[in-house]
Amino acid sequence: MSAPQATRTTALHAGAWWLWALGLATAASRTTNPLLLGLLVGVAGYVVAVRRTDAPWARSYGAFVKLGLVVIGIRLVFAFVLGSPIPGTHTLVTLPEVPLPDWAKGVRIGGRVTAEGMVFALYDGLKLATLLTCVGAANALANPSRLLKSLPGALYEAGVAVVVAMTFAPNLVADVQRLRAARRLRGRPDRGFTALLQVGLPVLEGALERSVALAAAMDARGYGRSAHVPRAVRHTTSALTLGGLLGVCAGTYGLLGDTGAGYGLPLLLAGLAAALAGLWLGGRRSVRTRYRPERWGPRACLVAASGIAVAGLTIWAGGYAPVALHPPAYPLTAPVLPLWPAAALLVGLLPAVVAPAPATATGPASAPATTRAARTAQTAQKEPSQ
Repeated sequence: MSAPQATRTTALHAGAWWLWALGLATAASRTTNPLLLGLLVGVAGYVVAVRRTDAPWARSYGAFVKLGLVVIGIRLVFAFVLGSPIPGTHTLVTLPEVPLPDWAKGVRIGGRVTAEGMVFALYDGLKLATLLTCVGAANALANPSRLLKSLPGALYEAGVAVVVAMTFAPNLVADVQRLRAARRLRGRPDRGFTALLQVGLPVLEGALERSVALAAAMDARGYGRSAHVPRAVRHTTSALTLGGLLGVCAGTYGLLGDTGAGYGLPLLLAGLAAALAGLWLGGRRSVRTRYRPERWGPRACLVAASGIAVAGLTIWAGGYAPVALHPPAYPLTAPVLPLWPAAALLVGLLPAVVAPAPATATGPASAPATTRAARTAQTAQKEPSQ
């Protein structure tokens, strides 16, 4: 039985997608096994492929994947030029070494490049690339404006700035694609430096129009208004929020690190309690109401629980199978796919079944897709003739 199509009232809560993605990212931070990391990328990519919409911000997943590949390349180049802390016996090449002063002990440029060091760099870069892929999955699945509606009042203004920054790049990419399609319809080249210059002016004009419209909308909605709050309440709010965030950071570090699990969970819980209390007090300064507030339904619970389950099972697996989750680069051995950790990662595929499916071409949410051709034609008419 297929999942129902998403509408404005049945669409999944944006926070559930972020909890699911953060759970996958936590699992990625607990392993360096390239097979498990590749499986995580596959899980995130499949869910994005079957559950994302055709909105501009939903196309950002490919950019995060490319950024992850760039990160892997940079990590390998650094390991090749600057060396690696992992000893090795399989020498690939010996580079001319640059002599460094005594105060730079432990740092070298050039020298012997080993296969073990490059494999260690590959594992390290693949972990960071997987983290970026999980964040990209959340950006592609969670509607930023719907997520903004769920933020506490104390974080609303900062959330608006973050949402505007997150949606700027996807809208810019959509403008460039639309203008290139308009140039192709008019028989003009859409590649090369000259075409880039001719596309840049309409893109800049569209960005300025969006900025003016956004400023007018924010002013009309009373953005920046705040209620009068006593000074003691403001100071208490700042202390609780700052102390809570520091506690969350310390507790998370203790949970994700190899040591410190004993104090990690109490610090995390205490930090969360203090931060929530600070956000509740800070929300008293925000004078705003919510129209059609986001609802957290059973499907959102299942999606969030799947990501949390993946993180918890991976952390638990690291206790009884540390070698399987962290294959050694020295001595050089082929990684092995552990059965139960791999099965735990497959729990992350649950959103592909329980989350509402995106609307098809005949659904009510397909209006942006059906009007894309009309917008392209209008852009072709508005584009200044050269």
